Amino acid sequence: MNVGPWQLIIIAMVILVLFGRGRISEMMGDFGKGIKSFKKGMSDESESPSTPAPKIGQQSSGAADSSDPKPTTAETGKSNGTS
Repeated sequence: MNVGPWQLIIIAMVILVLFGRGRISEMMGDFGKGIKSFKKGMSDESESPSTPAPKIGQQSSGAADSSDPKPTTAETGKSNGTS
């Protein structure tokens, strides 16, 4: 089943009648913005820094203070009995 040029013209006219010229141009504008945003996101991803991100299990140097003498319950693995 081939779609000829007359069928495409009829389909285009039906779409134009159903949605109107303003709504179609608005949808095409939104579609163009989406394409532009996608391309920008792809180019930003390729320009990412060459250093790898720190792993989840690693702590950064400023995240925990090593001078804290008392470990927390999460560090000792024990519960203090309170809920």
